Amino acid sequence: MYCDAKEIRFRNREELTLKSKAKTFLIDILLDIVGGCFIAIGVYNFAVASGFPVAGISGIAIVFYYFWKIPIGTMTTILNIPIILICYKLLGKQFFLRSIKTMLISNILMDWVVPLFPVYQGDMMLSCICMSVFSGIGYALIYMRDTSTGGADFVLMAIHKAKPHISVGKIIIVMDFIIVIIGGILMRGNIDKIIYGLIGTYILSFVVDKLMYGVDAGKLALIVTEKGPQIAAKIDELSQRGATLIKAEGSYTGREKEVLMCACNNKEMHTIQKAVKKVDSSAFLVTIESNEVRGKGFKPI
Repeated sequence: MYCDAKEIRFRNREELTLKSKAKTFLIDILLDIVGGCFIAIGVYNFAVASGFPVAGISGIAIVFYYFWKIPIGTMTTILNIPIILICYKLLGKQFFLRSIKTMLISNILMDWVVPLFPVYQGDMMLSCICMSVFSGIGYALIYMRDTSTGGADFVLMAIHKAKPHISVGKIIIVMDFIIVIIGGILMRGNIDKIIYGLIGTYILSFVVDKLMYGVDAGKLALIVTEKGPQIAAKIDELSQRGATLIKAEGSYTGREKEVLMCACNNKEMHTIQKAVKKVDSSAFLVTIESNEVRGKGFKPI
């Protein structure tokens, strides 16, 4: 009887695991489709229609489309092959397989779905902004599922893996500015179109960073004081935020001090400053911008 009960529990755990994996896979597919559609609309219906260069492997594929009318998605897939072979070992099998899935979905949408939508042929600046916002939303949705659209994304993620302290958006700027300038020259675009491409790249990287990090962004307060427990209690009273107390010593005076470390959201920072002022107006307060805050009381790790 004991063995039967144990076997039933084991099977139930297996079923729950399979259901969880199936749910995750379906969400991944859905976000691949939504993200890929946003990217494809930004590139095809705005950038290509307006004739300014864009970044990434798509930007290189647009050059081939400009000269020989090779479909952008198809050319993107072809250009991805050598990059995939080079980056495979560094990024690992699971990320590689997820990225292949995302890349194929995005490229199919690029060649077969979004060309059915109307293209924008209005103001160049509006086209540039729309391309950046649409593509930025698409890339952020895909990156947040720990996958990519391949190509330059493989290089991007490889650099981010090696240098995790550098934000994804900043890496995009450096890589893509080079591609935009070269693409603009090859497409014989005037300087205005190259500038629009550069502006679009900057806005795109900004949107990616804000969606990936800005949603969970906050502030970190470092408070140097001799009344640590009292300030911590006041912060808890006014904002219901906890704080970490660190023992310290003033290098000039040699006196014992305490450093309170308190993570909060942007709106709570004013309340924390008020709490410090009420308890110890001579305290030393440092406010630091934090890209992301995770843990108890915030988004889970």
